[in-house]
Amino acid sequence: MQSLLLGVRRLARRTALLRRWRGSLQVRIVTTTLVSSGIVVLLLGLLVLHQIADGLLHSQRKAAIAETSAGLKYAQSQLLVLGGPRDPALQPTLLNVGRVLSDRGGSGSLYDVLIVPPAGDLEGVAPADVDLTIPADLRVLTSRLQQGYAYTSEPTPDGHVVPALVVGGPVATGSGLFELYYVFPLQSQAGTISLVRQILLTTGLVLVLLLAAVAALVTRQVVSPVRQAARTAERLAAGLLQERMVVKGEDDLALLATSFNDMAVSLQRQFAQLEELSRLQRRFTSDVSHELRTPLTTVRLAADVLHAARADFAPEIARSAELLLAEVERFESLLTDLLEISRYDAGFAELDAEPTDVQALAGRVLDALGPVAAHFGSELVLRMPEARVIAEVDPRRVERVLRNLLGNAFEHGEGRPVEVTLAGGEEAIAITVRDHGVGLRPDDFSRVFHRFWRADPSRTRQVGGTGLGLSISLEDARLHGGWLQVWGAPARGAQFRLTLPVRSGEVLTGSPLPLEPEDEPKRATSTGGSRG
Repeated sequence: MQSLLLGVRRLARRTALLRRWRGSLQVRIVTTTLVSSGIVVLLLGLLVLHQIADGLLHSQRKAAIAETSAGLKYAQSQLLVLGGPRDPALQPTLLNVGRVLSDRGGSGSLYDVLIVPPAGDLEGVAPADVDLTIPADLRVLTSRLQQGYAYTSEPTPDGHVVPALVVGGPVATGSGLFELYYVFPLQSQAGTISLVRQILLTTGLVLVLLLAAVAALVTRQVVSPVRQAARTAERLAAGLLQERMVVKGEDDLALLATSFNDMAVSLQRQFAQLEELSRLQRRFTSDVSHELRTPLTTVRLAADVLHAARADFAPEIARSAELLLAEVERFESLLTDLLEISRYDAGFAELDAEPTDVQALAGRVLDALGPVAAHFGSELVLRMPEARVIAEVDPRRVERVLRNLLGNAFEHGEGRPVEVTLAGGEEAIAITVRDHGVGLRPDDFSRVFHRFWRADPSRTRQVGGTGLGLSISLEDARLHGGWLQVWGAPARGAQFRLTLPVRSGEVLTGSPLPLEPEDEPKRATSTGGSRG
């Protein structure tokens, strides 16, 4: 359990760091600068350290080879006078040569000397306090009468092990082949290299931190105006059109701020013009609708009189009276919808909610539209729950929504069945109207609620629609705090879903009915329409 918690914490930290990385330009620039400069400083430090170490070792090696060459000459001159390997003076001479050559190193013991006799025994031919190990490769090279060098390690009196340079060569005499080796401790060179390493590490770390600080400072000067522009843009998008950026200096960022402010001024001016134009348009629509109400009433009365007396007219005049009444009714319906739209635009629409039996309400609407369904040859398929569905709604507006949805289904259903389903829940009720006609494309889901929009402009309306029905239905749903959504697919029909809260004023969180019809395959395109 504890390991699981640790894993979750690590994942949370990684997620937070990743979010920080993606969300901050300054963090990305500083981090990139820190990593890249760290890599460059590391490579340069390694190069410098390598060059210094090579220089120190090269100098020591050159001096060691020169010292060894001089020692080989001295040993050659001293050992040539011996009478052979059985000469009693051999051992004292070897010790004396070793002591003389060691004393040349001074009191600081710059090097140790080892003379190996022809027998190859390393014991007893060096000072008593010297503990040396000669690399085997160097001894092989010396046995071949060649001078060479090798790197090894040497123990110190205090128990530490330090690197050392061993230089050796042959001493050929009548007594046999002697081997002379100089061992130069590299403790001082190692200390120098360690000190240089520490200096380079400290200097590199400070340099990287300074570069990161400089990058943060420079980036801040660039990012701060960009962040200010983003915050100002968010306020402008929220409708605070008076927001402006602070202009400092005359550089490129100041030019950006000035251009941004000019854009904001232009947008504010255009929005003001659009608002004024929209206000004038709404006022024009409202005024014209009200002004047309009186003459339309007079025309309607005259049309009713002519229609009632059409039996006394000639056939062509009687037909004209019927057409006149039909068009007057259509015009009156359009005028009523325009007045309703103008009230919504002006914000004067009010909800008159009351507890309503939605099932009985839907039944009244279906009974009233029975003749229309028969006219189009569509069969009404009803799916109603057995229990009563009660909700606080405005009955007039809900009836209007159902009439619009059913009229739209009859118009585009091509004579196929139209299905109406009602379902209720604890928090919401839903009504779906499904047709099996021409259907909708995914691009039409949002435009279907636009005013005067038609899916197929070549089709003529047969039920006297005004083109405002779905727009008004959407506003009625929003006024209830509900949703009006649409699903559709080409040649498979469409389904509208009206979802309303059971109690007026509550916020919807779901719908009792699915938006996509249950008889549709899962591969079918299904997308919600407008939502209140």
